[in-house]
Amino acid sequence: MTRDDIFKKVQTILVDALAVDDDEVTMSSVLTKDLGAESIDFLDIVFKIEQAFGIKIAQGELFPEGGAQDPKFVQNGKITADGLVSLKGRMPHVDFSAFEKDPQIAKVGELFTVETLVKFVEMKLKK
Repeated sequence: MTRDDIFKKVQTILVDALAVDDDEVTMSSVLTKDLGAESIDFLDIVFKIEQAFGIKIAQGELFPEGGAQDPKFVQNGKITADGLVSLKGRMPHVDFSAFEKDPQIAKVGELFTVETLVKFVEMKLKK
């Protein structure tokens, strides 16, 4: 399956899950900011990705949970160096280059783009 094939399926999933138009779903679209996804939507997106691609996604694998309350990982509203290492290890499908410059906990949601989902599916299909 090509990256474009994966993108088209992910696009269809997001159009259905978030009630957006397909032209709104681009590789750079941020799920929360651009497409209006809320936390409850992430569960639906995970389920639909599993169904569409025939893969199993463990809880917290695509959208990591916890850690925000741990002072080792978050201090003064920012992700610490240890927190960043942890996130990178848990989310190899995410590009952290821009986030690292200003790692505010409030901006973590902006890491989840359509491209992030496509890369995640690519990674899972290769296993």
